[in-house]
Amino acid sequence: MLSAYIKEARPKQWLKNVLVFAAPGALGALDEPDVLSRTLLVFLAYCLVSSGLYFWNDILDVAADKLHPKKSQRPIASGRINLVSARLVGTALIVGGIALSTVPRGDTAIVLGLYAALTFAYSVRLKHVVLLDLAIVASGFVLRAVAGAVATETNMSQWFVICITFGSLFIVAGKRFAELREMGSDASRTRAILAEYSEPYLRMIIGMAVTTTMVAYCLWAFESADNATGVSRFPFYELSIVPMILAVFRYVLVLEWGLGSAPEEVFARDRHIQIFAVVWVVVYGLGVYASAL
Repeated sequence: MLSAYIKEARPKQWLKNVLVFAAPGALGALDEPDVLSRTLLVFLAYCLVSSGLYFWNDILDVAADKLHPKKSQRPIASGRINLVSARLVGTALIVGGIALSTVPRGDTAIVLGLYAALTFAYSVRLKHVVLLDLAIVASGFVLRAVAGAVATETNMSQWFVICITFGSLFIVAGKRFAELREMGSDASRTRAILAEYSEPYLRMIIGMAVTTTMVAYCLWAFESADNATGVSRFPFYELSIVPMILAVFRYVLVLEWGLGSAPEEVFARDRHIQIFAVVWVVVYGLGVYASAL
């Protein structure tokens, strides 16, 4: 029985919550014990809240999930967790996560509360509103990065915010695109909003989002290099653009194969993206810490 609750909490999805480390990590502040501890608490809080929202999402979607070849195996849809228990556990996780987020800084609870409210509204109604469904899901990624910045009192570059925003839109639009390709004519039976989209339209959104993301990242990288104060001026920040672009292009290729309906699975399995990500972390990290020497 416990395994059913753990599965319903979707720990694989917690990978998304790593975004709370983005703002303090970009400034090289994670080596400070206080900053690191605050960020870890926000990460844990987000894991609790997001898991609670998955419970409620599946409660509200139970009828549609039973028609889906994969989602029908989820604990709530399959009946392994009854609806009463699901409501209690889901609510407890959300309340507990928001309460925990007040420990690093009280204002962080506002961000998590907004995230919970938007996500719940999405599950109830907004997922049926064309374009707004993409914006709400993308905002969840942005709010994760904002929560990390608020909790650690870290300033965010405007280019960083634009990059995260359009990068999130890219991932969400890519997910819908892959769902259309995977489910074909049956797509709207399991996600009604897919009837409002077409592959060419989503491909256009993906293209615009990717372009804006990469331009914003380049400007952020050059801005970071200009703000570097250390004695070393090796172009680490500028070089970090290369693995970033390669990772994005690789993900676009994966979408063209119709394999991006579960982004977390792509990131967990695609070795090319993983290698590009590691190279990016190393190169950008060298830029952050070399500039502090």
